[in-house]
Amino acid sequence: MGSLFRGEEMCLSQLFLQSTSAYDCISELGELGLVEFRDLNPSVNAFQRKFVNEIKRCEEMERILVYLMREIKRADIALPEGEVNPVAPLPKHVMDIMEQLQRLELELSEVTRNKEKLQKNLLELTEYTHMLHITRNFVQRNVERESVRPQYEEFPFLEKDVRMDYSSMQRLGAKLGFISGLIQRAKIEAFERMLWRVCKGYTILSYAEIDECLQDPYTGEPTRSVVFLISYWGDLIGQKVKKICDCYHCHLYPYPNSNEERADVVEGLRTRIQDLHTVLHRTEDYLRQVLNKASESVFTWGIQVKKMKAIYHILNLCSFDVTNKCLIAEVWCPVNDLPALRRALEEGSRKSGATVPSFVNRIPSTDTPPTLIRTNKFTSGFQNIVDAYGVGSYREVNPAPYTIITFPFLFAVMFGDLGHGLIMALFALWMVIYENDRKLKKSRDEIWNTFFEGRYIILMMGIFSVYTGFIYNDCFSKSLNLFGSGWSVKAMFDQGQWITSTVHSNSFLTLDPNVTGVFNGPYPLGIDPIWNLASNRLTFLNSYKMKMSVIVGVIHMSFGVVLGVFNHLHFRRKYNLYLVFLPELLFLLCLFGYLVFMIIYKWLAFTPPDSRHAPSILIHFINMFLMQGDSGEPLYPGQTGLQVFLVLVAVLSVPVLLLGKPLYLYWLHKGRNRMGMYRGYERVRRSSEEEISLMRSHDLEEGNSLDSHSSSDGQSEEFDFADVFLHQAIHTIEYCLGCISNTASYLRLWALSLAHAQLSEVLWAMVMRVGLRVDTRVGVLFLVPVFGLFAVLTVFILLVMEGLSAFLHALRLHWVEFQNKFYSGTGTKFSPFAFSLLHSSFENDGLL
Repeated sequence: MGSLFRGEEMCLSQLFLQSTSAYDCISELGELGLVEFRDLNPSVNAFQRKFVNEIKRCEEMERILVYLMREIKRADIALPEGEVNPVAPLPKHVMDIMEQLQRLELELSEVTRNKEKLQKNLLELTEYTHMLHITRNFVQRNVERESVRPQYEEFPFLEKDVRMDYSSMQRLGAKLGFISGLIQRAKIEAFERMLWRVCKGYTILSYAEIDECLQDPYTGEPTRSVVFLISYWGDLIGQKVKKICDCYHCHLYPYPNSNEERADVVEGLRTRIQDLHTVLHRTEDYLRQVLNKASESVFTWGIQVKKMKAIYHILNLCSFDVTNKCLIAEVWCPVNDLPALRRALEEGSRKSGATVPSFVNRIPSTDTPPTLIRTNKFTSGFQNIVDAYGVGSYREVNPAPYTIITFPFLFAVMFGDLGHGLIMALFALWMVIYENDRKLKKSRDEIWNTFFEGRYIILMMGIFSVYTGFIYNDCFSKSLNLFGSGWSVKAMFDQGQWITSTVHSNSFLTLDPNVTGVFNGPYPLGIDPIWNLASNRLTFLNSYKMKMSVIVGVIHMSFGVVLGVFNHLHFRRKYNLYLVFLPELLFLLCLFGYLVFMIIYKWLAFTPPDSRHAPSILIHFINMFLMQGDSGEPLYPGQTGLQVFLVLVAVLSVPVLLLGKPLYLYWLHKGRNRMGMYRGYERVRRSSEEEISLMRSHDLEEGNSLDSHSSSDGQSEEFDFADVFLHQAIHTIEYCLGCISNTASYLRLWALSLAHAQLSEVLWAMVMRVGLRVDTRVGVLFLVPVFGLFAVLTVFILLVMEGLSAFLHALRLHWVEFQNKFYSGTGTKFSPFAFSLLHSSFENDGLL
């Protein structure tokens, strides 16, 4: 079987790398992604390994690259488009890259620091200018009497004339002072209350909001500020005011004593602001030039540093020989890739100019290899569904190729609607057509990435839903009359069964298939559209879909049991064919396979005129377990005897499944001591030992109990019969009870299909039919918003919510009902050392 049907054969190999060519050889292996390295220094601390200094140097370069990338993004400079994949730099070129990065970082940090200082100075000058313009009339403005009443009690002369400037108040000996500055708008109310409470009213606060937003030089966010002017009396009050201003992080600026001084300050500020704008503009131009220069190489450097760091991590996993001239590495490698591995080592040795080539040596191992299953962009999504349950054990059957068909089919059985399936298929087809679009592939939206990664799964689910929509004859809860109905209403009038008065006096009428010409034969494909008008439509569809679910479920489970044969044959456990597979298959088919037989037989044996007299399958199936004769008419001749025989076979298969394997293994273990006289016994013993050893390493059944310990001096092997019997008993109970519960679990196919159809019908009746009932000219305009609402509800409820529900139920049917028949999923995934896997980590590290 191919790699998709079963994991590839793996081998453990040793790489002997010369010290001078080890770096280049590892680089070649990283480009190809062939091998998975094992850690040969598990007891050595990460900070005590040989190449820890080189890794620290790479981390320092990564830090600089992250800083450069952050500044480039802040400047909104686009990176070069296209796929860039440079090779890892040679060790002798690392210092050149390090020097360039450090020079860029130093230059960029100095320019950025100067720019921040200039912006801070510009902000202070701008704030000072706003403060001078706004506070020009604060002292001369009338103060509201309510706000200064306490001041009047202490200084009654202020009540007569509060339009005095600072020099006039000094002549009166009042020691009046001013503090001016800016505060954030959100803090002004608390600031005003604090001044009133602390200063006992011996202050006058005047403030006004600045019209324009000032930009914070550190965060770059616009902020709203308020200019305030505080008049106070006495040095003690002034000290308190300054402390309050510090607590609220106010920006304080000196207040001019006279109008002449104010004019001089304003003129000086205007000149300085113009100069700062000029210098700041030139600084920004120079900063952008530095960032443009860095953007040309930063992405390439990022990939090179990532690769170099990965190489040194791998080198730390290797061990050194006693002469420190050779590195030894152990790798898991697919057997088919061994020639490519040798060529990569030869290429690395050639590039480094080593005189002694590196080579690979395959070594035997008893460790369980990792599982490698090669996939492409189509099969990777279905393989991820299987791996989400558990990575397959080494060389066991892979369910993914069968899941490609069964998963979308079971989804479509629950989601069967022609219209909804067509919308889903078109959406997935659009993603498939534009799958190479960089914007779609590099999106940061996790929900979109989930849809995009599963685009082929969605496409298959949509196509299968279109097929089952044809079978159900359901399109947005409406039937399509493509081939003409098999039922004729006209025949009821022609035969005289109905008259006009009968039609007018009855809301519901029954079509009798016994009347000649009423039933002209089955509909060519799917459900007859006349059932969409029938009052018993739901009863008919329930019976049809419930029986269909049982048939699909039994076939699906039987296929899973049959797939276990390939595992038994591959791992050379042929006794499992007779002691495990055969009892399991007989138990399943004799009970539930017989139920499927009765369903199909009843469909074929009874025509529509005879359907009224058809016996109940449920009653026959219950009587089969009770060993009772059928109370009514039998379904076919000899039914009772066949049912008794099938029940006996199913019952007898349980003790075979329970005791067969433990007793056989016990006989296989004890028989070696009693049958040594036969000549061919040694050959049988060797094959049995290999079989038991292989079972211990790769047994697919959970809880394998064969603990055999063989040694070179011929020590006896240990066998725990109780342990083997216990695990086989658990497996038997799980399987027998699981056959019943799993068959019932497949009824979710019927339940979700019914729920989807009824929800679609309700949506049509409650929304779309409202717009169609308006038959005036206004109804055409009214139909537009109604159709928009119908489309939105269809997408979000029937496509997204119902689609997700059907997806999860199909997932459960595969994980629990199908895969547990043959798939253990207890292996480890093959994780090769590949540079292509590093690109996914750039975004997390800030390099993208």
